[in-house]
Amino acid sequence: MTPSEPTPSEPTPTDPTIADLQLLLQSVLPADAAAMSRARERQAQLTKPAGALGDLEDLGVRLAGVFGSERPHPRGVAVMVAAGDHGVAQNALAQGGVSAYPPEVTPAMVANFLADTPAGPGGAAVNALARTVGARVYVMDAGVNAELPDHPALIRAAVRRGSRDLSAQAAMTPGETLTLILAGAALARRAVADGADLLIPGEMGIGNTTPAAAITARLLGLDPAAVTGRGTGVDDARLAHKVGVIRTALARTPTTNPLEVLAEFGGFEIAAMLGMMLQAAAQRRAVILDGFVEGSAALVGVALAPQLRDFLFPAGECAEVGHAAQLSHLSLKPMFHLNLRLGEGTGGVLAAPLLLGAAATLREMRTFEEAGVPGG
Repeated sequence: MTPSEPTPSEPTPTDPTIADLQLLLQSVLPADAAAMSRARERQAQLTKPAGALGDLEDLGVRLAGVFGSERPHPRGVAVMVAAGDHGVAQNALAQGGVSAYPPEVTPAMVANFLADTPAGPGGAAVNALARTVGARVYVMDAGVNAELPDHPALIRAAVRRGSRDLSAQAAMTPGETLTLILAGAALARRAVADGADLLIPGEMGIGNTTPAAAITARLLGLDPAAVTGRGTGVDDARLAHKVGVIRTALARTPTTNPLEVLAEFGGFEIAAMLGMMLQAAAQRRAVILDGFVEGSAALVGVALAPQLRDFLFPAGECAEVGHAAQLSHLSLKPMFHLNLRLGEGTGGVLAAPLLLGAAATLREMRTFEEAGVPGG
């Protein structure tokens, strides 16, 4: 199926506007520095040698800043998987493609996320992992290039069935980009209303490491070869072709405006994840970053609202070559190195217990004085 637009409709008073986005950006405030200071003081009094919990202590202090308390108490965990297709993946097939898998995998995986299985809803990796930590999984059609069957758990937000080919034209219009950002924000609001304090943006979209690499190269001013990886496992020839496609795309326009970069080179699921991150931060919730594609959305977000960084917690440094550059630019430290490259929010789900544990140590450990332990 060729990417296409649904039947156009007249704008309504509820259509998103740039003012809606500006209001969201203005709502992203810095972390609570006073709460972080109190958390550090409390860390020094807890029944352990100074620094004995390593990076967990730093995570706890950062969570104190997010939640405004030296005893942070995050509870629910939500994974929001946005699915979208990419014109560049479809059009590049004739030249060998930019992915090891055909675009038809995207709608098939959406069905898998929603499938009834003996273990519970969803048969994908993110579903299985989410069940182990009690996380709720939300699934959004952000722009899948297929007619998806009705399902009560499917959140429909698509304005077009697949983005345009970024190597030939802008992947999304400004209006489409804005609509998906705000759709992602709406889903994050829903997740928070449902009880989530740790929000994990996830994605599914064959070929989406190509737009992620293009965004990363442009916003960081790096050569595409330095940030373009093998994605689903392409061979050397396809990797070289993928880098060439990104070079062609970047040559179309010199823009470095973050919203324009997202529209020119991004994808619908990337725009949706950006909205999720901004809304979570606006509501002072923690965002767990999964991998490279999520990282590209975070780069745009921090360029638009620098305070967003305070709310971002990278799960792990994934196997994609450009992820390390993203994390370095954001000055964020990953929690683990497991060579993950699946996406879906899987790494974020694995990291959730680490954040819950970091918060629990601040909240539940006794001080030397309280415990009557000498040495405090």
